[in-house]
Amino acid sequence: MFKTDGSYFHNLEIEDRSELPNLFTFPFYYEPHKFCVLAAREIQNYLEFQENFEHNFGLNDSQNGLVIGKMFGVMIVEDSAKNLGYIAAFSGKLAEQNFIRGFVPPIYDTLNPSGFYKRGEAQLNQINAQLEDLENASQYLKLKIDLEELKNQFDKELKDFKTLIKSEKAKRKAQREVRKLKLNDIAYKSLLEDLKKQSIYYHFRLKDLKTQWQLKIETKTQELDKFQQQIDRLKDKRKVKSAKLQKEIHQQYHFLNSKGEQRDLISIFEHTQLGQPPAGSGECAAPKLFQFAYQNNYKPIAMAEFWWGASPKSEVRRHKEFYPSCRGKCEPILGHMMKGLSIEPNPMEKPIKTVDKLEIIYEDEFLLLINKPHEFLSVPGKTILDSVETRMKAYLPNAKGPLLVHRLDMSTSGLLLVAKNEKTHKNLQKQFIERTVKKRYVALLDGYLKNDKGSIDLPLRVDLNNRPRQLVCQSHGKPAHTNYKVIASHNNCTRIYFYPVTGRTHQLRVHAAHHRGLNTPIIGDDLYGKRANRLYLHAEQISFEHPVTKKRLTFNSEPDF
Repeated sequence: MFKTDGSYFHNLEIEDRSELPNLFTFPFYYEPHKFCVLAAREIQNYLEFQENFEHNFGLNDSQNGLVIGKMFGVMIVEDSAKNLGYIAAFSGKLAEQNFIRGFVPPIYDTLNPSGFYKRGEAQLNQINAQLEDLENASQYLKLKIDLEELKNQFDKELKDFKTLIKSEKAKRKAQREVRKLKLNDIAYKSLLEDLKKQSIYYHFRLKDLKTQWQLKIETKTQELDKFQQQIDRLKDKRKVKSAKLQKEIHQQYHFLNSKGEQRDLISIFEHTQLGQPPAGSGECAAPKLFQFAYQNNYKPIAMAEFWWGASPKSEVRRHKEFYPSCRGKCEPILGHMMKGLSIEPNPMEKPIKTVDKLEIIYEDEFLLLINKPHEFLSVPGKTILDSVETRMKAYLPNAKGPLLVHRLDMSTSGLLLVAKNEKTHKNLQKQFIERTVKKRYVALLDGYLKNDKGSIDLPLRVDLNNRPRQLVCQSHGKPAHTNYKVIASHNNCTRIYFYPVTGRTHQLRVHAAHHRGLNTPIIGDDLYGKRANRLYLHAEQISFEHPVTKKRLTFNSEPDF
């Protein structure tokens, strides 16, 4: 059971050891082993009733403070005496602490008040305070306002004077035309000379006006620059100190593996695409569990991680549900830490579904329509080549230009358009861009909905630390809009029609699962819900204008669920 007496090894009562897995969990795609589920339930029971720390997980409306849900991890281990148990960890800090009784310690304690990190953090805070004082100084703010007002006054006077010059020029032109007919040559010459002097006068007045105002603006700018230079120097100093501190702390994180080899964060990430560790690397639950196991000669047997608390604003995280380790931060680290262990094979590198022949719903000399099976790729992946596109290239060896007009997620089944020539492809793609192609999906949701119909508008972008998952992001997300209509509800399931207005990656899956969407994931969604025998999402209907005949065509494909 989970203990808070200062020990980290928690006994696990298992009668039949033959049920232990032979291979360690592949952490980035897994079904939690039943012993991991048992250990996780003990942690969850503790979290439900504990009084050892105060942290607002967002589960109790009466609690104050920032809501922060947490990822927790459990690892089934065997000690040197062959005793079976588990160790537990949390990601990041918990209740603003690194040490909570019963959970393994951090790899490096950033909260140690006498450590270099806290000293460096104090120096950065001091620089930030100085910057704040300078940027909010009344003299600095007044100089910025005065400079802006001077520029506005200059613009107004310059505009007014140029209007005057234009008006006077028109008057001189009128004088030349009128007086030419009335004056003799000598008088007219004298007039022209006088008008020329007037033109020169206004030219020099314009030049003087610009010079006077530029001098005023330059004087005020120099006063402001004295402040700005101090601010810029402090910002440069902060940048250098921050980079140095970041590098020093990355060097403090040393990770072991089962062979006893040790590497720091910098060496682990130097050959990755990013080239450097992302913020928070090494603070996740999984690296903490491995590190503690190796340091104490525990044999890792299985691992699982679950979410506790309210979902973050951007991600889909459901209370008590199990999730894989993140790829951006943890994949390089765990790649080192799991060396020497016998790991389950990566299921994403194997074809999940074998397809003998693709079903063609409709075909003519210009296009065809495929009924794509679930768990079959639209286009080739990094390790799996078999796909609709690959099959179509073999089926249409003489076709020119791109074949697929759009795509479906691997896990989604249903109708997929294929063009036989470039002109057809361009026409159909234009229809997609102009949103004249109408699609209807049918799905089964894991629960009931409050409303029978409605729309969801949540912008999406890729989760850079956890591809291919998508995030809801108001700042950088692309617009994503979905309409929906409930067909039926029974046995805590809802059959629903989705009408996507846009076509973002995982749009329907995220809009269904996200707490600001329907808050009810699609059954079988292994990214945003719970895994099942399949993802219950099917592209059931598509309607478009034939590129050649110009007839409106509508096709249907009934799902197998």
